[in-house]
Amino acid sequence: RLSADIVNISASASSLTKGETLKDTARVLEANHADIIVLRHSSAGAPQFLASRISASVINAGDGAHEHPTQGLLDLYTIRDKRGSVAGLHVAIVGDILFSRVARSNIFALLKLGARVTLVGPSTLVPRDFEKLGVTVSHDLEEVLPTVDVVNLLRIQHERQRKEYFPGIGEYIRLFGLTKARARLLKSDCLIMHPGPVNRGVEIDSELADGPQSVILDQVTNGLAVRMAVLYLCGGVARP
Repeated sequence: RLSADIVNISASASSLTKGETLKDTARVLEANHADIIVLRHSSAGAPQFLASRISASVINAGDGAHEHPTQGLLDLYTIRDKRGSVAGLHVAIVGDILFSRVARSNIFALLKLGARVTLVGPSTLVPRDFEKLGVTVSHDLEEVLPTVDVVNLLRIQHERQRKEYFPGIGEYIRLFGLTKARARLLKSDCLIMHPGPVNRGVEIDSELADGPQSVILDQVTNGLAVRMAVLYLCGGVARP
């Protein structure tokens, strides 16, 4: 939509599968005179590593369980669009915080803009260490729900887990799923968010995902505009 020429490179189809290092990949990309590189990588810090070795702008599209900055930006834009301001709002982030890159980007951005953040989930997936970031940690969803202006639900990151962190999906739903009964505890104007993909019936009841308080599709729509803006600005275009 911005009329850029695009080259897609997947790790499985690149020389990375043949032993090429990320540093060498960076050199090859530099030699091809790319203006912007959008990188999703399984290793935390990979975008920063790449950015320090090439002149092109590097956009972090997710690095392991570390961060996902553009998801954080579109989530904040959605909140501001619906509520006018982020400052002073109480936001609950519910689910697998430990392995979620979305959670970290949201935490940093929300705190920066003056929101109060509470993390909710099993103690194994929301350790108390997160309180050092300036957030509140709770393991009681029903206690938190009546107090929040925004609830952002995260899926279980099974692909990053190397052991069992809770007894089973049924137990997780019973304690931390946003059911229709629990939704009655929410303020009438509370926003329900989810970065996707949504596991209906697990982190959120299917009817709630499509209900009037849900802004999940707004997040998708806003994501296009926000990411276009990031590309536009990182492409070296001067601000008006």
